Amino acid sequence: MQNRKERIERYGKGFQQLTEALEQIPKEMWEFKPSPERWSIHEILIHIADSEANAFIKCRKLIAQPGKAVNDYNQDIWSDALNYRQQKIEDALELFKWLRYNTFTLIKEIPDKAWSNASGYGDGGTVTLDDWLEIYANHIPDHIKQMKKNYEEWQKQFPA
Repeated sequence: MQNRKERIERYGKGFQQLTEALEQIPKEMWEFKPSPERWSIHEILIHIADSEANAFIKCRKLIAQPGKAVNDYNQDIWSDALNYRQQKIEDALELFKWLRYNTFTLIKEIPDKAWSNASGYGDGGTVTLDDWLEIYANHIPDHIKQMKKNYEEWQKQFPA
């Protein structure tokens, strides 16, 4: 139970963690791609908003309609097809902020029995609300690490 409360709090701090990390990385390098197959910080930020929109729906399906499939999506296809490089970062951050806040306030109050609700996921697997929380509580910290790596690689290629 305590572990879940800690994960809920970590989930709720995602926007703050993200904005604090972004303050440490100069905007002039946000378009930098360490290699053609890796994402720039710009693309990561757009992905975060799209991922959170998917998480918003998945969470609600797990609570309200357990047993119904919560569909996965292919983030690389979305990045290309939705032209992440042309989308506005400010809009993505604002969307992420409100989706995360809304879901955070929801999951703080749901009954314990809902956490074991399971649904079909991906290629024949299943996911519970607890699984969902584990994924999304770690999503922002994982992308912050990715962005810091991009920054380090940018600094190596363009030393001050």
